[in-house]
Amino acid sequence: MIYLDYSATTPVRKEVLDSFVAVAQEKIGNPNSLHRLGVEAKQLELQATKQIADILGCKPNEIIYTSGATESNNMVVKGVALQYQNRGKHIITTQLEHSSVYGPMDYLQKKGFTIDYVKTDTFGRVDLEHLKQLLREDTILVSIASVNSETGLRQPVEEIGKLLQQYPKCFFHVDMTQSIGKIFISLEKIDFVSFSAHKFYGMKGIGCLIKKEHISLEPLIHGGKSTTPFRAGTPALPLIVSTAKALRLITEELDENFKKVTKYCTMLEDKLKQYPNVVINHNHFCIPHILNISVMHTKPETMLHALEEKDIYISTQSACSSGTTISRAVLELSKKEDVASHSIRISLSGFTKEEELQEFLIQFDTCYHQLDLERNS
Repeated sequence: MIYLDYSATTPVRKEVLDSFVAVAQEKIGNPNSLHRLGVEAKQLELQATKQIADILGCKPNEIIYTSGATESNNMVVKGVALQYQNRGKHIITTQLEHSSVYGPMDYLQKKGFTIDYVKTDTFGRVDLEHLKQLLREDTILVSIASVNSETGLRQPVEEIGKLLQQYPKCFFHVDMTQSIGKIFISLEKIDFVSFSAHKFYGMKGIGCLIKKEHISLEPLIHGGKSTTPFRAGTPALPLIVSTAKALRLITEELDENFKKVTKYCTMLEDKLKQYPNVVINHNHFCIPHILNISVMHTKPETMLHALEEKDIYISTQSACSSGTTISRAVLELSKKEDVASHSIRISLSGFTKEEELQEFLIQFDTCYHQLDLERNS
């Protein structure tokens, strides 16, 4: 099997799974219980939370554990809207977000909120001048992903954060699901950060929302003591500890993995752009972990299943996309509907091996020519 869909999810590392199992079996107390088992569990929870905070450059009390980035995104978008609607009902986002941002945005629009979409430049990056034009006195939230999940396009979140410092009533949310564990981004000028552990070899079912301590937030889930007053529920200690382990390991490998993946991405791009019907949806602002291409005249799902028969796994759009035939993200990047309707995503990681990519290129060539023959026959 050749797995090239790491942006959708990653396998759990053995060390991470071992941590999960050990805590689940040996630290059985509820961290909120007052007896010795509960106190021991609480100490472990606090240690893991401090480790995550130290790695990311935030404070332990700013970390809210969730079921994943989808919940985190919903929590911040809806939570800010409910908490600060007396300030205004204007929110700004982009056409390059995850569906878990668009979903709550659509919900809020039905409740009377105004959603504006900032334009992008020729490279697909946020147009800072247009963002300035959109910002108003009643703007309460700007939500922009640091890296797009389909194209790997990186947004200038540091510059956006600096700009928004001039608007103290407006909060800045960054979905970092596709950047945590891949690139370093300072959280200094960001109010909210979302991510999921399963994107960096952690367990599925846990994510975080980092919320700066001075900001209040209306919870999505009420009732019962937890790690924070902003999200009720029994603390999932095995998931919390395993997430700290996964984050520590991936951070230690960050530079090495980036160099490795850059080399692989360049190799793939150089080979694939030689095909006359292949369009490379990748520029120098895209991180190397994601290579998006369009195979013109071939449906994305047709190429996906042709490679699947060779035991090679890629993806078309984001695994959580709405099912539309046109990639919203690729359209924003390429500005061409035909390119956006034929895109596929190849996503790499530090676990990717060069021999896997060589085999992928051989099989891609076979599928490309076979599908071309079938189409012209």
